[in-house]
Formats: sequence, structure tokens, C-alpha cells
Amino acid sequence: MKWMEIKLLTSSMAVEAVSNIFIEAGASGVSIEDKMDLENVPDDGFGEIWEIDPADYVAEGVAIKAYFPETIFLPEILPAMKQRILTLTTFGLDIGKNELTISEVSESSWATAWKKYYHPVKVSRFLTVVPSWEDYTKKHEDERILKLDPGMAFGTGTHPTTRLSLQALEMVLTGGETVIDVGTGSGVLSIASKALNAAQVYAYDLDEVAVRSAKENMNLNAFAQDVSVAANDLLNGITLEADVVVANILAEIILKLIADAWRVLKPNGYFVTSGIIVDKKAEILAALIAQGFQIDQVHQMGDWIAIIAKKVVED
Repeated sequence: MKWMEIKLLTSSMAVEAVSNIFIEAGASGVSIEDKMDLENVPDDGFGEIWEIDPADYVAEGVAIKAYFPETIFLPEILPAMKQRILTLTTFGLDIGKNELTISEVSESSWATAWKKYYHPVKVSRFLTVVPSWEDYTKKHEDERILKLDPGMAFGTGTHPTTRLSLQALEMVLTGGETVIDVGTGSGVLSIASKALNAAQVYAYDLDEVAVRSAKENMNLNAFAQDVSVAANDLLNGITLEADVVVANILAEIILKLIADAWRVLKPNGYFVTSGIIVDKKAEILAALIAQGFQIDQVHQMGDWIAIIAKKVVED
């Protein structure tokens, strides 16, 4: 079968949002070529993480490639995709050059091309994200391996928002907790929660594609196969109580989520949020505090912010 490749030059800030737009439009997969991924992986003393040539990357910004089967008539869907990408600027996201090109590729080309850019990533001392097709040996006894096939969802551990979320989970989970993962995407945060000994994990996403992908990724990790994955709009209708709510989503969506996160959290529970650009930091912090949350920690990587807030209830 022939496939059409849509290549968009954009910014690191817009990677996950643009990728989601392509997938929702019918893309069978995406590849992301972002030089920032190299800069965001420090030398941790455990050996090389990346085995790729920096020359493979565009000099400025990010190249996102989406692959559509020839059975999809691109002229019908391109205008809507372009409009949705332009709309991202209203959420405060920089879409960079926003240059789009289309080319024809063979199935064998796209099916393996994106794997070239995805290798084991050590996101913290204890957590390492490993693609499902690669063999990897633990570097130390306490290292937790998270097997993942990103497929048609997002969250591989390389993007700053995902790395910040994983590191925050490592800080707040001690074992035995109930965790709710809102906007689970690839399911990587849920898998990490189980690897960090959470007792029960519930993963929700509005996108059915993400739900299917997350379920497949849970099955790659024996310890995470009991994670409950379902389609849901944020926390609407969710009545269970949680020790931790984690959400790696846009700041505008986090604002809508704050009240429900407070509702479902147990006293002294944690609300971990990421996907927040620097310009939205003050607004999110103010909304969390207004709800009653105590700000426990704020972390930054590049232009991205993660916040750990605590539900402190006075006796």
C-alpha cells in the first residue's frame, strides 16, 4: 500500500498538540524529529542513551511527520487540520514556522522510520522508558523499566512535559496509593505509577485511539496489566477517591480540572500537573491556591512547568 507523508515544521512547544491533531484526523502513526530531545537527556553516568546522528534533525524547530493511508483523501481533511493547528496559538502555544509539505512514501519506509528516533530514555534515577522492540538490561537493581510502544498515542518520556510528570510521580509515590491519570495518552504515567508501587491506577482519555494504545502498553508490562483504562472526559462523573491525580495536558484544560481534582482527592492527596508553559505558570498557581491547594513543589525544564500541589484540609 502507498502512504502519504505530511511533514510539518513547528516548535517543541506544539509537538504533542499537533501530533494529536494528526492522529485524530486519521494518521496511522507519527514520527517526531526534535533536537531538544538530545539536549534534555543529561549524561547520567550509566552510558549512552541515544544512538542517533544529530544531523538527522532539522536545524530549527521540530519536524513532525504523519502517515496517512492512500484510502484517505487528504484534500478533504487538510483544511480542518491546518485550522486546528492555527487555533493552538489561542492556547498560548508557539506553532513555529508552521510549514507543511506532502510526499508519497512506501509502507516499509514509514513503518520503521519513526523507530529510528526512539531509544531507551532514563528519565530519573529509577525510571527508564524502553521501546517494546529493544532489548535493555538494567543498569542497577532499583531501576524500573517501562516498556512502551508509542504507536498512535503520545508520551514517550522524551518530551519535557512527560519527563517532568514522571519525575514528579517518583517524588510523591511511596507505595500503596490509588492514582488517577487524566489524559493518559500512551499510558506511560500509569505504567510508571504501577512501577512505583501504586496499588490501583485508573487511566482516562477522551480519545479512543489513546485508550486503545494505553491498553496495549499496559499489556507490555506485567506489573501494569491491572490498570483500569477507559474513555472519559477529564474527571466528569468519576466518584472514586484518589491519593494522587496526575494530568499532563494543556494549561487551559488543567484550569477546568482543578475543582474536580480537589473533589476526588483524599485529604493530603497530591495533584500533579504538567504541560504548563512558563507564561501560564502564575495563572495555574493562582487557581490552585484559590481552590485550597498548597503548592508543594514547582519544577521547570526549558519552557515547561510541572506543579505538585497538595490537598491540605484543616481539622
